[in-house]
Amino acid sequence: MNSRQRRGVILLVLSVLCALGAFAGVLTVIGDVNSKVGPEVTAYRVKDDIAPFSELDEDDFVKTSIPRRWLSGTAITADLAGELRGKTALTTLKAGSLLQSDMLAEIPRLGRDEQEIAIMIDASTGVAGRIHPGDRVNIIGTFKGTTPLNSQAVTLVTNARVLTVGTLSENRPKSGIQGRKGDEQTVPITFALGNKDSQRVSYAVSFAEHVRLALVAPGSRSTVAPDDRRYSLDGDK
Repeated sequence: MNSRQRRGVILLVLSVLCALGAFAGVLTVIGDVNSKVGPEVTAYRVKDDIAPFSELDEDDFVKTSIPRRWLSGTAITADLAGELRGKTALTTLKAGSLLQSDMLAEIPRLGRDEQEIAIMIDASTGVAGRIHPGDRVNIIGTFKGTTPLNSQAVTLVTNARVLTVGTLSENRPKSGIQGRKGDEQTVPITFALGNKDSQRVSYAVSFAEHVRLALVAPGSRSTVAPDDRRYSLDGDK
């Protein structure tokens, strides 16, 4: 083997060594990326903004792939339909947010001897964005008498449990009802009530001038004394 051949062999060996070094470098980079990213799993993003306490459906979310190591322990990664069943949004869900189990709340259920009744409540006097599922409210009806002095406000139901709160809608009251002019914003609210309380609420919706809700302090189950359930200017002495 002459000198020229020896130089060729040496260059060939060096080329092979460089190639092996480059290959090893690529493997190192790939291994480093995999160690930082890891395997991807299915997650779900909110498609559009969702209002608090709205019932949820699979169509409200889009599927995406996220490295598992970047997800929190509360991220929903499987069985979306099962996770959403019987749940509402606990707070406003912003579009693009990753769905977490702590964003959801159980829809309140009926107890023994309770029945579900829904009524339309004027938004400004009965809700004002402060009443949510699971809250307790007192339901008050105002009844017009022959004079303002003997008109009455009556607490019909105490500690009524709110099941659902619907969305605002425009409602045109029937003509001829005094004190109700023009279109009003109303919202459907569903309660879990016993039979007698359901009858009281139905009566108020049919015959009261207004039906109002008074939010009870969280954790409080105090009742209104019988003597304090009925108020009139004539009897306020």
